[in-house]
Amino acid sequence: MAAVAVHQFAPCITCHAWSPDRSMVAFCPNNSEVHIYKLSEDKWEQAHILQKHDQIVSGIDWSSRANRIVTVSHDRNSYVWNYEGSEWVPTLVILRLNRAALCVQWSPQENKFAVGSGAKTVCICYYEQENNWWVSKLIRKRHNSSVTSVAWHPNNILLATTSTDGKCRVFSTFIKGVDTRDSKAGSSSDSKFGEQILQLDLSFSWAFGVNWSPSGNTLAYVGHSSTIYFVDDVGPSPLAQNVAFRDLPLRDVLFISEKVVIGVGFDCNPMVFAADESGMWSFVRFLGERKTSSTGPKYGSQFSEAFGKLYGQSKHSINNDGIDNSRQRGGVHENCITCIVPLGEAGSSTITRFSTSGLDGKVVIWDLESQQDLLEYL
Repeated sequence: MAAVAVHQFAPCITCHAWSPDRSMVAFCPNNSEVHIYKLSEDKWEQAHILQKHDQIVSGIDWSSRANRIVTVSHDRNSYVWNYEGSEWVPTLVILRLNRAALCVQWSPQENKFAVGSGAKTVCICYYEQENNWWVSKLIRKRHNSSVTSVAWHPNNILLATTSTDGKCRVFSTFIKGVDTRDSKAGSSSDSKFGEQILQLDLSFSWAFGVNWSPSGNTLAYVGHSSTIYFVDDVGPSPLAQNVAFRDLPLRDVLFISEKVVIGVGFDCNPMVFAADESGMWSFVRFLGERKTSSTGPKYGSQFSEAFGKLYGQSKHSINNDGIDNSRQRGGVHENCITCIVPLGEAGSSTITRFSTSGLDGKVVIWDLESQQDLLEYL
């Protein structure tokens, strides 16, 4: 199995993030606090508790350059935490939201961060040196529902979003005085702030997670209809394809190379997708012990299993045939995986280590070095 470490930190974890040197992990135990644990002599010990939010913390990101933590919460607030002395000091960010903040991510250059919200808006936040505070510019009137995920393009200008209106959109976030016009960024640096570059109507259900490939040439996002979507040549004439699977929907997605994607979600087991030489994407296998769908039972059993999923029967209970489904499925996580975070160096073209967290309260570290059948795809 690819899982190399399993840590049970809490009964439930909403989201998590790692320090730049990977010696500390910050996570929300499904409440208004952020707990930071530090690895000391092969043992995880609680180092800090960040207490400033009033409601559940829904997003955490830890910058690798400046060693800052940004948090967002259902209380509609965001804080940037700086480590001063021996304590984490919070700075309030003016978001101007009237609904919950749902997700957050630092930009590649870490000079700004994006916040998705239930107010159908995206906040692009940056630091004003003159006034010594964090402010935001809002992308309004584009989304028809809550923004569930945000992902920065490597050029630091383009931002991809997913929403419960089923659409994936790409925006320009160029801010004068914060960003510089770079020839590498192409025409995106010439676009105005908030200009919509692309809208993808591929999903007919909620869209959850989105991620760019290391080069920024490919975009992947997932829908609640058990489908993952891949888009090449993002621009006026994009090339799109979708891969449907018979298992439960995904919640988040991560490119570990240009040709390999890891998806995590309600099936409690990471799924591997890969592109062949012609660029066609397909499902490869589950990363845990569970076997692929092609080796499943007969149609009648498949229908019964799907019917049980639809009406909320436990996946880990004993079914009518007396078979323990937990043994049949295998896997490390015991509940929905909600977050996947890379553990490689920022900007790396290939990632072999990443971590996942979920509603079972576990943080699991995965290593693909021992997966020979996957290394050939990388």
